[in-house]
Amino acid sequence: MPEGHTIHRLAEDYAARFGGTPTRVTSPQGKFADAATLLDGAALDHTEAHGKHLFLAFRGATDWIHIHLGLFGKVNFGDAPAPPPTETVRLRLANPTSYVDLRGPTTCALITDDEKQAIHDRLGPDPLRPDADPSAAYHRVSRSRTTIAALLMDQKIIAGVGNVYRAEVLFRHGIDPYRVGKEITPKEWDAIWADLVALMREGVRNNRIDTVRLEHTPEAMGRPPRVDDHGGEVYVYRRANQPCHICGGEIRTAGLAARNLFWCPTCQKT
Repeated sequence: MPEGHTIHRLAEDYAARFGGTPTRVTSPQGKFADAATLLDGAALDHTEAHGKHLFLAFRGATDWIHIHLGLFGKVNFGDAPAPPPTETVRLRLANPTSYVDLRGPTTCALITDDEKQAIHDRLGPDPLRPDADPSAAYHRVSRSRTTIAALLMDQKIIAGVGNVYRAEVLFRHGIDPYRVGKEITPKEWDAIWADLVALMREGVRNNRIDTVRLEHTPEAMGRPPRVDDHGGEVYVYRRANQPCHICGGEIRTAGLAARNLFWCPTCQKT
């Protein structure tokens, strides 16, 4: 499932290609056909992301398309002229210069402003949003006996963090992923939050996740670059049984919060 930086990048890309221009809105698959007919020809006024949720505003932000990609959703941008769409395309936007196809999302729905607000209300603060309040997340973390690794994946506590960012930020701060939330100090939380803001902003900018510090890049360490379909240079994610870049010990993996956790037991003792 895409992490929050990907959704914020998609919001930027939708706005760059379609913002302010009359847009052809269609649903070749048919599952969004009625809503597409209502929006067809309207201009895309605004785009917004909160965690893993994408919102596209039409008609003066009175109508919103709510998109959640889930595990299988894909978004593909292209230059005009658009090729004939396949029957798997849930939503196509097109204008004289660009098109974008959405396939396989968990959610693609036309919602009102009130319905959109209800989605925001159930999500935690997003490190990439200017209105984010990290203290709101810490209020819940500091009262929980759940592991910090599980809490970071809970979208009601902090929105947009997925399996990669949770593993990497805990490694970068030397925090044992099995520590419970109530043991995380305010100073540690502030450092985690600030790091997530910086890392996720880089993720939006580069459209990939890189978490290693300059002194641990392949060039600096004289090691081969990472080869993985996920891409990006990381410390522990998907590196089970490989040597840690810092201590040389073996990276471990285990199931936690329905996902695979990765960590270095030597570097993450606190």
